[in-house]
Amino acid sequence: MATRTTTAYSESSIRVLKGLEPVQQRPGMYTSTSSPLHIMQEVIDNSADEALAGHARRIAVTLHADGSLSVQDDGRGIPIGLHPEEGVPVVELVFTRLHAGGKFDKLDAGAAYRFSGGLHGVGVSVTNALASRLEVEVHREGQAAALVFQGGAPVQALVTRPLTRSDWKCGTRVRVWPDAKYFDTVQLPQAELLHLLRSKAVLLPGLEVSLLVEKSGETRTWRYDHGLRGYLNEVLGEAPVLFTFEGEGQANGQSEGFAVGEGASWCVAFSSEGSVLRESYVNLIPTPAGGTHEAGLRDGLFQAVKSFIELHGLLPKGVKLLPEDVFARASFVLSAKVLDPQFQGQMKERLNSRDAVRLVSGFVRPALELWMNQHVEQGKQLAELVIAQAQSRQRAAQKVEKRKGSGMAVLPGKLTDCESRDTARNELFLVEGDSAGGSAKMGRDKEFQAVLPLRGKVLNAWEVERDRLFANQEIHDIAVAVGLDPHSRGDTLDFAALRYGKICILSDADVDGSHIQVLLLTLFFRHFPQLVERGHVYVARPPLFRVDAPARGKKPAAKLYALDEGELQAILDRLRKDGVKEGAWSVSRFKGLGEMSAEQLWETTLNPDTRRLLPVQLGQVSEAVTTELFTHLMGKGEAQARRDLMEAYGDRVEVDV
Repeated sequence: MATRTTTAYSESSIRVLKGLEPVQQRPGMYTSTSSPLHIMQEVIDNSADEALAGHARRIAVTLHADGSLSVQDDGRGIPIGLHPEEGVPVVELVFTRLHAGGKFDKLDAGAAYRFSGGLHGVGVSVTNALASRLEVEVHREGQAAALVFQGGAPVQALVTRPLTRSDWKCGTRVRVWPDAKYFDTVQLPQAELLHLLRSKAVLLPGLEVSLLVEKSGETRTWRYDHGLRGYLNEVLGEAPVLFTFEGEGQANGQSEGFAVGEGASWCVAFSSEGSVLRESYVNLIPTPAGGTHEAGLRDGLFQAVKSFIELHGLLPKGVKLLPEDVFARASFVLSAKVLDPQFQGQMKERLNSRDAVRLVSGFVRPALELWMNQHVEQGKQLAELVIAQAQSRQRAAQKVEKRKGSGMAVLPGKLTDCESRDTARNELFLVEGDSAGGSAKMGRDKEFQAVLPLRGKVLNAWEVERDRLFANQEIHDIAVAVGLDPHSRGDTLDFAALRYGKICILSDADVDGSHIQVLLLTLFFRHFPQLVERGHVYVARPPLFRVDAPARGKKPAAKLYALDEGELQAILDRLRKDGVKEGAWSVSRFKGLGEMSAEQLWETTLNPDTRRLLPVQLGQVSEAVTTELFTHLMGKGEAQARRDLMEAYGDRVEVDV
């Protein structure tokens, strides 16, 4: 008889992480651990925020020979006095407390920062947590203050002295030694560092940014007085450009729903050939994964060009324009200013603020419409380029359709297909339940979005032989709808038969919905691995909460959505800061997708401009390790392995009571 091993589980087993311990225990939740670039960027961003607020004109960065990095600005300097509530020097709080910073009270008349990229209040404290040593020197109000940290903790009390004539008068200098145990490598990628520093100078005309590399003695300095246009022309070089369109717009207090100063500046260059450059920023923070501000730029360009083409009767019969026809040959640099930006994750690679679509589009469209109607010949050149792109796209879609032939299996009866035959654009949503499927069918864009409702939980296909899969009706319908048969990694497949470029799993935002996600991901990983490898599989993230917020200031009443408890709390905190009285809002929790109206489902989960859609990727873990984990989790004879996993990691699960 097998013996059962037990471990003690008592009150003393519960551990409370304090200070910066959460970051040090799980650094990957707060930053990228491939290199220390992101934690260095947090320091650079703080100096850039000083420049954005109009208090700094120079940022000097030094890459020291010992691998450390120092950043110095001539801004106001971090306050060094005691915090009125905590009784600790403010400069120490900033570097040792999560969610401590000067960028929360943005709506106050005397706010230290009106617009900033450093939003969460965890940035530079994460830098300190993951550094073996960090030194801070602040000059302000005639005083020089110094503070040193090791392993995230101060190792000496704050030391102050009067400034001398030879001292720099005001600003902050931070030097960081990254701790090697938290990163794959402590070497900073210099090309990415150069690009980051140059972008700060581009986005803030007149700001001087310099980099000194001690080992080589090389110094680089950037200062762009011509802003975005100068930078875009420099990067594109000799590439042929039809014309360049630039502009900017800011809310003046009369724009519905936007605060004074919110807006965007942009420079767009259209070309008929060659590579394209696409860079976007929010409050000086680079957003390499794009987001809703880029969606606003795309929408504004498309609507303006479409309006011009319709006005002048230029569209040939049978040609239908899409936003990507305009965007395909557009290089751009976009800089948005958003009062309260909502990013996807602490690394801030993608902007999720839904209002940013309307904000940017509302300035771009009228500006481009005016420009094109003032420059009709150049407007017609752009129209010809866009129409040619649309015709090329439609011809490519027709060729793919012809290659598929007429011998396809009959599509499942419960599949509501899309109208387009452009595989690259088409999307299939695998939706949990008929009720949610009904909402999805009504809320979708029938041009390119298809819906396949699934009844109940899909079969656990981990240990099912490939030739027996079609005995299950749900899996049979998925395969037929997708257009590919089950296969292995090494199989030769005809991807011309693929009917959708994106296959999106859409389930409830609860435990049962997560279980359905796992079952479908198991199916794709085991029996459709090339779909995963090629990036065709996605997980849609519907919201769990809706907040009905009353009108506040110039902001109208609105429905706000949160994916989880963390985002819900962030929304409520923002409402409190906006001056909304406690309890003036109402919070409702969605029991399932079926409770959402078609309009809500479109706005939050289906609309490409505002949804959260996560690509499924294999990552850096070896195939053997991934397969072993799947076997432990999904294998029928692996109950003990699953029990061991739960005993080992169960204490990390947060449960709402």
